Amino acid sequence: MSKTIGQEFMVKTHYGNLEPSGQKQQLPQPPLEAFYSGTERIIDLPMPEDIPAINIDFMAAVELRTSVRDYQHMPISLLELSFLLWCTQGVKQVLGDKATLRTVPSAGARHAFETYLLINHVEGLKPGLYRFLALEHKLAEVNMTDRIAEEITEACLGQKFVRTSAVTFIWAADIARMTWRYGERGYRYIHLDAGHVCQNLYLSAQVIGCGACAIAAFDDEVLNQVVGIDGEENFVVYVGTVGKR
Repeated sequence: MSKTIGQEFMVKTHYGNLEPSGQKQQLPQPPLEAFYSGTERIIDLPMPEDIPAINIDFMAAVELRTSVRDYQHMPISLLELSFLLWCTQGVKQVLGDKATLRTVPSAGARHAFETYLLINHVEGLKPGLYRFLALEHKLAEVNMTDRIAEEITEACLGQKFVRTSAVTFIWAADIARMTWRYGERGYRYIHLDAGHVCQNLYLSAQVIGCGACAIAAFDDEVLNQVVGIDGEENFVVYVGTVGKR
C-alpha cells in the first residue's frame, strides 16, 4: 500500500534517511535575523526591563486558557504589545553570531521564526503589517497599504477575527536557520517550535486581560505572498490573534 504524504514525510525525515546537514558540511551558518535594509520606518518598543512586574496565579492561567475569537473594539497599549512580543520571541542573550537564547524553547536554539504583526488596534501605531526585530526589540514597517488587513483576512480563509483583533501575529519560518543544523528533520522541529511560541502567546495574553486564538487554516501561497515572503525558504507556519476580552 502506498504511503500518504504525511507518512512519506515522517519516513523521509528519519535520521537514517538524512543527508549531512549544512553544519556537518561546514557551510556558513545563516544569520540570526532576517535582513532589513534600514530604509523601513523603525518603531521603538518599551524595553522588557520597563515592563512592570506581573504576579499571576500560574495554575489559574493554565486552567483558564482557552481560545477567544470575540474581542472588544478597543486597542491594546504599546507596552502590552511589547510584553506579548517579549513573551513569545524575546531575546535574553545573544551568543555572538552563533545563537540566541529566548523566552521560548527552540531546537538547538535555532529560533527560526520571524514574527510579522497585522496591527489593527494598538495605541500609537498606524494600522498595517509590521515585522518584529527581535534582536533590537523594535518594529519595522512592512506594508502600510489600506487593504492589507483585508488581504490577510482573506488569506486566512475569511476568518473575520483576524481583522477585528487588536493584533494578529504571523510566524514565518526562515527554514535555513533550522535545516543548517538538522537537515530535513528541521521541518519537523519548526512545527514543534511554533507550538511553544503560540502557547506563550495564549498565557501572556491572559495576563493582560486579552484573549488569543491560534489559526492554522490559511491559504499558504496567498498568505506568503501578502506577507512578502517566497513561500519556500521563508514561509508562514502559524497565526494567532489577540484582543481584549
